Amino acid sequence: MWNFSLKTQTKIHDFKYFFHKACLYLCSKALDRKSRKYHFQIPYETKIDKGFYIAHFGRIIIHPKSVIGHNVNISTGVVIGTQFRGSRRGSPTIGNYVWVGANAVIVGKIKIGNNVLIAPGAYVNFDVPDNSIVIGNPGLIRQSPGATLGYINNTILFDEYNVRSGDA
Repeated sequence: MWNFSLKTQTKIHDFKYFFHKACLYLCSKALDRKSRKYHFQIPYETKIDKGFYIAHFGRIIIHPKSVIGHNVNISTGVVIGTQFRGSRRGSPTIGNYVWVGANAVIVGKIKIGNNVLIAPGAYVNFDVPDNSIVIGNPGLIRQSPGATLGYINNTILFDEYNVRSGDA
């Protein structure tokens, strides 16, 4: 067991703290440069599951407190943001097997269900049930059991023992 004096322990702690802060600063600067270059604003705090797929190059903005399920596909121009006031104050939770079309906007503390297709240009600030399609601004919900059938790319299939690609 190491037995350092209090003064040495303080110096080691100060060095670790400085090194940690320097690494965080450099990583945040690198992410900031990449964000500006590629026009993606997806903070590292965002909870994203496996199979997340970005269909096209272009502006994408995702709030850090958003939660995104597995096998979610988004297109260019998508905004997944927060609402700062009202009953829906907060960030969205997006379920599994969701396809989000170009220039769609998803805001507020809402829950998007599983197997949901959000059409291009849709504005969603309300809860969306499973197996449905959201169309237009303001969004209209249409029930559809196979809403994302043929739309989801880069699927990751989950079974009891392992995770494997859907293309195999």
